[in-house]
Amino acid sequence: MLRIHFTAEDLLRVRLAPGPDPLWEAVLSAHQVNQPGGPLVFAEWRSRVVSGMSWEARSYLRLTPPRGYTPDFLTPAGGTTELGAGLETVLSTPSARFRDELELLGGQRDVPRWALDLARSAPARRRLERATQAYHDQALAPYWSAIRTAVEADVAAHVRTLTGGGTAALLGSLHPSVTWRDPVLRVETAADRDVYLEGRGITLQPAFFCWRAPISLADPGLAPVLVYPVPHRLSWLRPAGGGRHDRALAALLGRTRAAALAALAYGASTSELARHIGVSAPSASEHASVLRDAGLIASRRERNSVWHTLTPLGQAVLDGDRVLPVVQRPPASAASRAASPASAGARASAGAPRAASAAASLARIPASSSVRPRARSSSAHAR
Repeated sequence: MLRIHFTAEDLLRVRLAPGPDPLWEAVLSAHQVNQPGGPLVFAEWRSRVVSGMSWEARSYLRLTPPRGYTPDFLTPAGGTTELGAGLETVLSTPSARFRDELELLGGQRDVPRWALDLARSAPARRRLERATQAYHDQALAPYWSAIRTAVEADVAAHVRTLTGGGTAALLGSLHPSVTWRDPVLRVETAADRDVYLEGRGITLQPAFFCWRAPISLADPGLAPVLVYPVPHRLSWLRPAGGGRHDRALAALLGRTRAAALAALAYGASTSELARHIGVSAPSASEHASVLRDAGLIASRRERNSVWHTLTPLGQAVLDGDRVLPVVQRPPASAASRAASPASAGARASAGAPRAASAAASLARIPASSSVRPRARSSSAHAR
């Protein structure tokens, strides 16, 4: 169990990231590329990416093993929604951090020769910049709209939770593996560990390619962040309205009502639904009522609005025969991805009769028993 200890000041300094962080998505997606036979939800994406990846983009993969340690400098503390700004921060990493983190990486796998020069060589840093940019351009940029849609929908849902129930409700709703018992946030992990925020606050970063369990930076000297998975649709790569199933769904439900069902894939209020499908709010409410009566969506009132989400049946109807299998949660010990730095959690992802997938995964936090913030130049995380 990972326990994150909050003070009253920390509760006032909880920050929910506004959208996907391109550097976190790069690292987490690279883990999926490096892991043959990974989650089914990423299988088609991985096949596309691997088949056309350039040599320069592949050099980025050498720094992001699917298990164990990945250097913290690839995902700078503080986060960003802009790749360019994030890369500037990566390239300004102190030489001592480059050296220490690459030494940790070298303890578990061979480090590329060019990467070993990052601590002292401007050309090596430029190569890291080119490799990261090339990987992003090939693996993420073509799919960024779908990634952003999923992450921003999750942010919107959690903002509603925050406004309706406060910080405690937000912390308790992040993920099935996370529970909030004031003043401690508990995350199911393989290792027993405590982290004390001590007034620094924490950033909550939703991530599309984070799978099954929240993860975090290892270095307690860096700004605290908890990266957590967002819900996924297995058909996220499929263009809306263009496939055989979409045409059949429109014929079954009617074009507008089928569009309404698709618009609720990540949840929406009645007014948002109206904007998505181009109808009035009363008309959107009527479509939602029909879908709810059919068991395809569930609705709940939140103050002055009504929030609609797909039911497992609605998800199955929307995705057709593209459904995720039910996965039982393995024992906590199966979560460890490295001998020392590892942690795990479980996640539930809305689905059809598949209901939800849940399993243990990795984290970037070393398995020491208690960690308080301290000044240090090196950092480490296990994913």
